[in-house]
Amino acid sequence: MGNKVTPIGLRLGITAEWQSRWFSTKKRFATELREDVELRTYICKQWKAAAIASVNIERTSGTVKVIIATGKPGVLIGRGGSGIEDMTKIIRRKFFSGRRTVVRIDIKEIKSTFESASLSAQNVAEQLEKRIPFRRALKGTVDQLMENNRVQGAKIEICGRLGGAEMARREWTMKGKIPLHTLRADIDFARAEARTTYGVIGVKVWIYKGDKFEAVKGNA
Repeated sequence: MGNKVTPIGLRLGITAEWQSRWFSTKKRFATELREDVELRTYICKQWKAAAIASVNIERTSGTVKVIIATGKPGVLIGRGGSGIEDMTKIIRRKFFSGRRTVVRIDIKEIKSTFESASLSAQNVAEQLEKRIPFRRALKGTVDQLMENNRVQGAKIEICGRLGGAEMARREWTMKGKIPLHTLRADIDFARAEARTTYGVIGVKVWIYKGDKFEAVKGNA
């Protein structure tokens, strides 16, 4: 199963936690879940320059808290916090118009870009879009990941018309170990897409940060 399912989904409640954290009635569940997916997609697309790694959403009665993990918090916060205010107004107008819902945005800084699989995948995708040779992009990113003391293993895989070839193929590189079958293994996983002139190239990144022996908060 380790190679057939998302490593994050396999470890939910063990070493990973849900991106949406709330309870709802059966009637409202599907609507609010779709709302979360659309909101997360919109934020990542609209503020792409901010290097957003993840968007977690917490709901309570009449309140929606959006927790954004980013490698460039200054881009979102803006001068004097004006960026947060503008973002809050845009989100409330687009997703919660006509409802008495309080929207709160919390920015969480990622100090090391190469600890996040999402930011690493985005980095590889950007290099491919800039026409940097794919082997150089793969090797360079894996080497940078392994320089981090917390990272014990890293793997990057790309698939598509690499180098403009007529037939799509798959290439990957790996250093260290990635124990996908060990449930207590802390593995960060992410996907990204590079939109090149030859078509879309998919990027997958796995980062192994050691084992976790404590349950995720709330599941102990």
